[in-house]
Amino acid sequence: MELFIYYPWLFPLLATVFGLIVGSFLNVVIHRLPIMMEREWRQECVENFPNSHIEAPTGVFNLSVPRSRCPHCQTQIRVIDNIPVISWLLLRGKCHQCKSNISVRYPLIELLTGGLCLLISTSLPADYYSIALLFFTFVLVAATFIDLDTMLLPDQLTLPLMWSGIALALFGISPISLQDSIIGAMAGYLCLWSVYWGFKLLTKKEGMGYGDFKLLAALGAWLGWQYLPMIILMSSLVGLVFGLIQLRLQRKGIDKAFPFGPYLAIAGWIAMLWGEQILYSYYRFLLGA
Repeated sequence: MELFIYYPWLFPLLATVFGLIVGSFLNVVIHRLPIMMEREWRQECVENFPNSHIEAPTGVFNLSVPRSRCPHCQTQIRVIDNIPVISWLLLRGKCHQCKSNISVRYPLIELLTGGLCLLISTSLPADYYSIALLFFTFVLVAATFIDLDTMLLPDQLTLPLMWSGIALALFGISPISLQDSIIGAMAGYLCLWSVYWGFKLLTKKEGMGYGDFKLLAALGAWLGWQYLPMIILMSSLVGLVFGLIQLRLQRKGIDKAFPFGPYLAIAGWIAMLWGEQILYSYYRFLLGA
């Protein structure tokens, strides 16, 4: 870490490049993890319910196998075509073989991840906790887009995120005390769990998924219980506005479900980086009023 003291520009540079590279990998995670989950569920159904006539998944499918291919012509993606952002620009957003369009979302996720890493590295000191926050950001980005695509928040992301937040507090890497981290995880889960059951008892409908509980528990473990009210308020307001806009654009009724995880992730990330300033400004406003 002493190297970053002598060369303060080095940490932002490395963090941004690292973010761009990881952003390319996150595109794979966002696409493949839900498929891996579905294959796992199908395999469990075949094993536990042999008369269900569900076809068992075949072949190996994980984050590295099979190699990435063009969805149109099935040509394997070349190594040179996997350079974050640059490859998409050089290819002009088209497959090098069949010239089919490549979604602009791929470079946008890479740019988003790199930009978030740049913000962290320029806003916080170069230490082990800041590096940990880069990985915190990576998980939130992956969880956000998976939830947007599938309405799922995988345990493979939320649970390791929660336990890693507690572990950082346990070993003194996080500025959050172990007590605040554990209480944050418990309160984050129980808060939305209580809302879920209250809503279900009143309406006989499910208002949100268990993945949202686990994500808020993870945010509480990383940031402490003190930031949970801010996260819930911000995510609820932003979720209400953008959720209604999303349903309107998709021409769905207001009773249709929309993902809440992305708004929890956005609010948690904002609280992580600027939560202290937001609370300070809020208290100054109250005292001034």
